[in-house]
Amino acid sequence: MSVFEIKGRRIGRGEPPLVIAEVGINHEGSLAKAIQMVDDAKMAGCECVKFQCHVIEDEMVPNDVVPGNADVSIWDIMSRCALNEADERTLKDYVDAQGLMYLSTPFSRAAADRLEAFGVDWYKIGSGECNNYPLIRHVARFGRPMIISTGMNDIASIRPTVDIVREYGLPYALLHCTSMYPTPYDKVRLGGLEELAEAFPDAIVGLSDHSLGNYTCFAAVALGASILEKHFTSDKTWPGPDVPISIDPPELADLVTGSRAVQLACGGQKVILPDEQPTIDFAYACVVTIRPLVAGETLSMDNIWVKRPGTGEIKAVDFESLLGRKVARDLPLNAQLRWSDVVPATGDA
Repeated sequence: MSVFEIKGRRIGRGEPPLVIAEVGINHEGSLAKAIQMVDDAKMAGCECVKFQCHVIEDEMVPNDVVPGNADVSIWDIMSRCALNEADERTLKDYVDAQGLMYLSTPFSRAAADRLEAFGVDWYKIGSGECNNYPLIRHVARFGRPMIISTGMNDIASIRPTVDIVREYGLPYALLHCTSMYPTPYDKVRLGGLEELAEAFPDAIVGLSDHSLGNYTCFAAVALGASILEKHFTSDKTWPGPDVPISIDPPELADLVTGSRAVQLACGGQKVILPDEQPTIDFAYACVVTIRPLVAGETLSMDNIWVKRPGTGEIKAVDFESLLGRKVARDLPLNAQLRWSDVVPATGDA
């Protein structure tokens, strides 16, 4: 399935790229902040906002593992940033009321069940869960489209997940991703988009990008990405482990506008467009006389040349074929030559 629909929005090949504003946990557990980011994403022209659903006790055991983009444990981060069920439902309802697409990543079975109880339209699977096949199967049973990030995975580990999704007949997308925060440009590896498309031709492909700025997203669109996901914050001075790699509202607006421009510019063939005719009329050169000619005079570079505008009958491309032939009638200076002005060459029809 190269295209699927969410709330009437077609997503996939040949459609405008879908930009996903990944709020994630940038709200730091504040519903008010989350709602502000929804409002700011909408003002920027973004159609989809994404969050993370964390039910801590079902997601992880207490631990002291510190992520590379933080200075406290993942347990402490998620305990601080997870929204409670009531706030998450309020947030989902608010996104719906704004006419935006709500998307969330469940990090556990309980989180997936919570989102399903909310009546979500689709699911996002994070890179860390791409090879969590039990969770993939649990979510697949809901029968909804899935967007799957593939950071920290290769084709071999992605394939079982795709097999599960296909088993349930679900529309799906695979997002190429590098799980480094930020991702250096030389580690983005946009060639992964082509690999995903070749290995899984029924997938919609996209990019979940952790590099700085929008450059790599624009390039990804030119390489066939139909979905672009970027971390998003309303204010880069806010605290949060993902804020330093997030884009702000002006950058989000630029991503939405720019990605659509790139998508429109892709494809096509190297042919002359009918729309170029007005420019052809002045920009092309035609063969003209550069002094008065008398009938029977031999045409040479001393009496004809090529000049604008391009409205004459004989264009510059045919100039050399005229040399050595004779003019059929008297012509004034700066006359645009017509084929009837030239004596046919031997062998002409």
